[in-house]
Amino acid sequence: MNPDRPQKNRGFLNPKRVVAFSFWTTAASILVAVVASILAIWKFTGTDALWRTVATCVVIGVGTIAFSLSNRLFTPDDD
Repeated sequence: MNPDRPQKNRGFLNPKRVVAFSFWTTAASILVAVVASILAIWKFTGTDALWRTVATCVVIGVGTIAFSLSNRLFTPDDD
């Protein structure tokens, strides 16, 4: 890496914002899944609601991770 040359951002969108968005969305999905699991364990919700909630959180989490990776993949080549 050349210290005289500024490092270019990799990504179509701002990589730091995309990673932050993906992190917080995935973290929120995990939190919701954990809360739904605890509610099902204590029988405040049914198991059907639990599995739907967990499945939804998995899809949202995987989707945001895929979004973050695709941002890096489709980087315009300006070099």
